[in-house]
Amino acid sequence: MPRKSRIDVPGALHHVIGRGIDRSKIFLDDDDRDDFLERLASNLKRTKTTCYAWALLPNHFHLLLRTGTAPISALMRRLLTGYAVTFNLRHRRHGHLFQNRYKSILCQEDAYLRELVRYIHLNPLRAGFVEDYAELCRYPYCGHRGILGRKTALWQDADYVLGLFHEKAVLARRKYREFVEEGVALGRRSDLIGGGLVRSYGGWDELKAMGRSGEYRKGDERILGKSDFVEEVLAEANERYERRYRLKAKGFDLGKVATRVGGLLGVNPEEVFRRGKERKTVQTHGLLCYWATEELGMTQEALAQRLRVTQPSISLAVRRGERLAAQHGWKLLES
Repeated sequence: MPRKSRIDVPGALHHVIGRGIDRSKIFLDDDDRDDFLERLASNLKRTKTTCYAWALLPNHFHLLLRTGTAPISALMRRLLTGYAVTFNLRHRRHGHLFQNRYKSILCQEDAYLRELVRYIHLNPLRAGFVEDYAELCRYPYCGHRGILGRKTALWQDADYVLGLFHEKAVLARRKYREFVEEGVALGRRSDLIGGGLVRSYGGWDELKAMGRSGEYRKGDERILGKSDFVEEVLAEANERYERRYRLKAKGFDLGKVATRVGGLLGVNPEEVFRRGKERKTVQTHGLLCYWATEELGMTQEALAQRLRVTQPSISLAVRRGERLAAQHGWKLLES
């Protein structure tokens, strides 16, 4: 049975899990862990991706990320490829380091963000990598101590997590600490490590009860969320897929997008690619970048290389183009 494609939408929350091939270790020492975190920090900044929780274990890692200006797949490809090459060189090994496919579950934020932060940060304790909760609070390769206000990675958005507990930092840290400590007794929480009906609804007992009552629920292994959330995400993903399929069938590429943009703004298609600060140039460049990324599915990084500009400039152009299209009701396909 073919694997389902990953689901990603702008601003989506993802629980990412990466494991060593055949359960082998992917971190042998602190140099490995530091290298991984440096690469993670660089890629988070490059793609404007937010990280709320993270934990490094000897043979796997957990990340809780919010999609930024590039798909999670683009960030992870660059992160894992670069790390694996360096790891193999350092330790004089050959071959694959990670399992062929990391797991990425799109999660419903309001229902699961707090639970996922706790689950991820308790991993070193559950795995026996630290002896007790006190040691977990000192463990440097987990985001838990950062939320407690101790020295940690500057790229972790601890403030957002604390805001889920209280508006005052002192009280928020106390409530967060109590919340995590309460989670120690809950065990491994297999209901939080994937999507699908069983996990989304708290286990087989809950699901069977719904079946007996005749209640229908939609589930998908790539999504952790309630039925209406799953249906909403799948509908958006299917709509985007169908739209891109129609564009491909009509032979749309960057050149055809430029022709459409030029026709709307009254400029030659060649001029659409021109850079400059004139109002018309900024508009055409923005609309081109918006439709190239949103409709054709090009990553901002790939588009930046194609247009020979920086990725941040593409990000700004996309936002301008989105506003312009919404203002005038313009669509790439006229019908």
